[in-house]
Formats: sequence, C-alpha cells, structure tokens
Amino acid sequence: MRIALFSDTYHPQVNGVARTLKRLTDYFEKKGIEYKVFVPETDARKEQYPNVHSFTSFPFIFYPECRTAIANPITIEKQLKEFSPDLIHVTTPLSMGLIGVHCAKKMNIPLVASYHTHFDFYLDYYKMTWLSPLLWKYMKWFHSRAQRIFVPSIDTKKHLESKGFQHLSIWSRGVDCEAFSPSKRTNGLNDKFTLLYVGRLAPEKDLETLTKIIKFLPPAVKATVQWIIVGDGPLKKEMERDLKEENVTCTGYLNGGELAKIYASSDLFVFPSASETFGNVILEAFASGLPAVVADKGGVTTIVEDGKDGRIARAHHYESFIEAIDEITGNEELHKSMSRQARLKAEHLSWDSIFKKLEFEYREVLSLSFEEVGDERVSSL
Repeated sequence: MRIALFSDTYHPQVNGVARTLKRLTDYFEKKGIEYKVFVPETDARKEQYPNVHSFTSFPFIFYPECRTAIANPITIEKQLKEFSPDLIHVTTPLSMGLIGVHCAKKMNIPLVASYHTHFDFYLDYYKMTWLSPLLWKYMKWFHSRAQRIFVPSIDTKKHLESKGFQHLSIWSRGVDCEAFSPSKRTNGLNDKFTLLYVGRLAPEKDLETLTKIIKFLPPAVKATVQWIIVGDGPLKKEMERDLKEENVTCTGYLNGGELAKIYASSDLFVFPSASETFGNVILEAFASGLPAVVADKGGVTTIVEDGKDGRIARAHHYESFIEAIDEITGNEELHKSMSRQARLKAEHLSWDSIFKKLEFEYREVLSLSFEEVGDERVSSL
C-alpha cells in the first residue's frame, strides 16, 4: 500500500496536526507502508526529511502554524505519477489540501480526508462569525469527494453531522506512555503545587478565561500554587504582561524531554479551551500522571471523566474552573486517585492500536474502490 499525505503543517512544527502526522509516518515506516508527504516549506524544516516534498509558502492568517503553499500542481502530479499512490489522504483544507483533492480527482485516485480543526470556532474568537456560512459551504465542498472523513472524537463527529457531513469515521488519538511518564518527574522544579497549561497562546484557546482563573484564585489557594504556561503564539507577550504579578512562569515552546519533564513535574493540568476537536495535550498530561480540569465543550469532554481522572468545568466560566481547582488542590487523596486513573487511561491508548484501525479503514476504502471499478467495467460490457 502506498499513501500520499497532503498537509499544510508537518514535523517539526509544534501543533497537534503536525505531531499526529509524524506519528503516522513513523507507523508507516515501521509497517513497511510506502508514503510521500506533500507540505509547505517552513523555516523550522531546515533539514531534509525522507519522503517529504516541500513547497514555498507563507503563514496562514488565522493559524500561522499552518502555511499557505505556492506550488505548481503539474509538478506535484508528476511526482505522484512517479510514486503511483494507492490512496491520497488530505489532512487540512488549505492550499496543499486543495492540490491533493485536485490530484485525486484528475488522476482517479481514491481519496480520504481527516478533520482536525474547528475553524468555525476560530471565527468567533477573531470577531469574524459572519464568515461562518461561507466557511461551511467551502468545507462541505472540500470534503465532498472524500470516500471517508476521519474525525478525532464523537463530539466532532456530531458537530459535522449537524452540518450535513457524511461518511464520517472516528480516528482517535493515542499517547506514548514511555515518552510521557511520571518517572520523568523532578522535585527540583519548585516546592509548590504546580498547575500547568500547554498549548498555543492564541484567542481560540480561551486564554481570557485562563488569565481570570490565575488572577482570581482565592488567596489561600494562590499562596500554595505555582503556574507554568508552556507554548507560544500571538498572545504570549500580552499574557506575560498581564500575569507578571502572579506566580506564573512562561516557558515558550518546549518539546521532547523538556516537555515531558515539565508535565511529570507538575500536579494538575488546566485547559479552558472549548474549541478542541480532541485535545492531544490532555492525553500527554494523563500519561504523565496529571489529572485535568477542562471545559464542558469540545473533544476534551470525550477524554476526561468528571470526578474520576479530572473535572469538567463550565466553558468560559472562570469561577467553575476555580471551584474544581480548589477541590483538587485541597484534597490530597482525591488528587492521588485522579492521578492514578489518568495514567491508567493513558496506558490503554497506544498509538499502535489507533493506527492499526486507521490502516484497516484505508484498506477498506481501497477494497470498496476496486469493487466500484469492477462494477463500472461490468456495466460497460
């Protein structure tokens, strides 16, 4: 089986889509599945990666981590003909995704798509809700040729079903429980109860609520905790300015061993974003032994079990988050129990099992495509 992936973001960029696709291509290599990746060029990708074709690009206005590529479809068609893929998988609805859809149609190659980002939620945060009808018209057209659309959670599946999407299938997410583990904990980080946020520092993550949580914690709780904020983005400087009087450390982007150590050395994960299709960072926190306090909207609600491995608070209501944080930080036995349950859940969500299911669905789509070709030949005779 040969797979051509089209994406507007990829390793070593730091976001959920890029990390998931790198995990997927690692799985392809382990399983001997041939693949090519077609992505925009980026300063972060200075070294050459095997099987990756990069094209000149510039940042996408709403999400700079996704790039808009300037690529000649004829060049890509030539590269595809040389590779002769059995299947094209488009993962983003921007320039490279469009080229993937175009090539699949023109070259009669079976097409699947995956949906990773609620761009309609982003419009709300950027005061552009009026564009929503146009966005959905485009998104439905973009995905219309896909024989299967993979979504990361039941919540996302329901959201797309409500917009009239069909052929939806859940492709969940996993976590590496060796890379992220309580064993990476170091007691030298600080001697306070550490509250952690990991994610892009941008409006769609509801950082307004996070800032209010930090500022309005009861004095008795505030005196016992330390905040660590990991990530970068357009709101980084603003957050550093607004929170300079608080017990907050902003680290910028972290990756690999540094990120794993920060997770394991913290005590509670706080994530107010209500726009997630899944929430990979929640699983990383769970694997590190951290319970999580999350919003009651989005894909995060399919990961956290309220009262068992964390708390689900009211989205956009900082008081609800504070109540949950107060409860967990003030009850050592509850915190320990939630930590154990979080780690146990993560241990049952391996990437291999997730990708085996995806591979099965790839083969199912190919099988159905061959049957359709056979039926067409029979009818023509």
